[in-house]
Amino acid sequence: MTVTLVFLAVMMALFGGWLFSHSINVRPWEAQGASTQRSQLPPAMTAPRVGLAVFLAVATLTISAYLMRQEMGHDWRPLAVPGLLWWNSACLVLGSVALQSAWQAARRDNAVRLRRGLLVGGGFTIAFILGQALAWWQLQARGIYLAANPANAFFFLLTALHVLHLLGGLFAWSRSLFRLQRGATPREMLPSVELCALYWHFLLLVWGILFVLLLTT
Repeated sequence: MTVTLVFLAVMMALFGGWLFSHSINVRPWEAQGASTQRSQLPPAMTAPRVGLAVFLAVATLTISAYLMRQEMGHDWRPLAVPGLLWWNSACLVLGSVALQSAWQAARRDNAVRLRRGLLVGGGFTIAFILGQALAWWQLQARGIYLAANPANAFFFLLTALHVLHLLGGLFAWSRSLFRLQRGATPREMLPSVELCALYWHFLLLVWGILFVLLLTT
């Protein structure tokens, strides 16, 4: 378990560094006439980086709790991971790729490609969430319930938390899409689209780690 925790810590640190390097100039909520107090904040303390760092810490702690609980007793009975999760994972990968494309389109001032990237990214994300709901229903139909043993409880907890984070991301995504439909230019959309893309990449990494853990433990 120690080796696994070290691996997770390294992965999170590498991804955190990548996020920092790619969002160094992002200030989505910076407005003209910002208060003196805000201007005194360190340059690194932007809202996107702080929020993503918090999610990073929560994900690391939750995964660590999963691994530690697994080692605690004989009552841990791993469940068979539904095959549907492979399809769901593919949807999440495609959604992240689409939002990366939207981010690039915003930087190149390409409104058509930006709209297409946002729509495709959101569509695949919604498909992932629906697929997760179907996987939960399949488990329930097989008599695999949350309270049956700790492994079941952690499966439902971890996947539900991940879906909740995606739903929060879809709220920000819908606001960006609404602004674009109202006539905002790609340049004006760049900060919010960049934040969405980084958030989706982060959640894709978290899901990849969770999926590997569920398959191997």
